[in-house]
Amino acid sequence: MSRIRVLCLHGYHGSGPILREQMKPLAEDLEETVEFVYVDAPSLSTGDFGWWHHEFRGWERTRDWMADLFAQQRHFDGVFGFSQGAALVSLLVGMRGSDGQAGGRKPISFEFAMMVGGFRSDSSKHANLYASRESYTLPSLHIMGRSDSIVPIEDSPTSPITSPLPSSLSIPAVM
Repeated sequence: MSRIRVLCLHGYHGSGPILREQMKPLAEDLEETVEFVYVDAPSLSTGDFGWWHHEFRGWERTRDWMADLFAQQRHFDGVFGFSQGAALVSLLVGMRGSDGQAGGRKPISFEFAMMVGGFRSDSSKHANLYASRESYTLPSLHIMGRSDSIVPIEDSPTSPITSPLPSSLSIPAVM
């Protein structure tokens, strides 16, 4: 039996290795059944950081890079995002083919989404992605910390599960 593949997307000042360390309490018990694939934002290769900056500057680079990643990699069953990575997951859902098949204007495919400390884009650049309601009919889990001062619960794209997380923005060990 093959393991479930989950693409893991870090936060604004993070990286794949940092997210791997942050997820260790959650991931270590799942290693036999889940393959977590950690990637760096394309900006890290140029000495920058984040998936995009203020007013989503850099979004197009990230969008195109993600479409290429999904085309080049073996299928991802799901996508996990933390903080800005979680916001990116919400946008990737809009780029997803609703029938589970990638193609044309919907270049990526995955079956579930998990977001910790995510927020919804208010940019007009993304209105068309959020308008793709058929792409958003997939199982998803949204976790927000009640004490999170960085991403308040009101900024979540849905009604999240709230958790009394030990710090302002963190990944819980047990869900």
